[in-house]
Amino acid sequence: MTLVQMQPRSTSAAHVASTVADAMDTGGPQVCDDMTVEVALSVMASARTGHLLVRDDNGLCTGLVTQAQLTAVRDSSVYTDRVQLRDILGDRGPFISPVTTVADAEHAIRYGRLDALPVIDEHGTALGVLALAR
Repeated sequence: MTLVQMQPRSTSAAHVASTVADAMDTGGPQVCDDMTVEVALSVMASARTGHLLVRDDNGLCTGLVTQAQLTAVRDSSVYTDRVQLRDILGDRGPFISPVTTVADAEHAIRYGRLDALPVIDEHGTALGVLALAR
């Protein structure tokens, strides 16, 4: 079963963000890892976002996929219309905790050469995404 879950966008921007919980975006779609690449690209286009949080059947975050990653997979010579997100994610992670300081999180994103990191709670449930401002 393919699931898309939207979460309401955070509106607490009145104060300076000191932790990831203060700075993360909670408004992006979350999709199940059995979704195909083509459907995921369609969800991204509809949501006007460059990334999706991916969850397993138990609701645990398994990672984040970007439009660039999915486009590269779709354009590869080994692509079929049956390729699912779980097939391209590999190992779980990386993730970040909502209690991490913004400075530490920015360092981790830059050091890891990432565009964004999923923010998860102590149970592995996705809370949102922290992305560097462009």
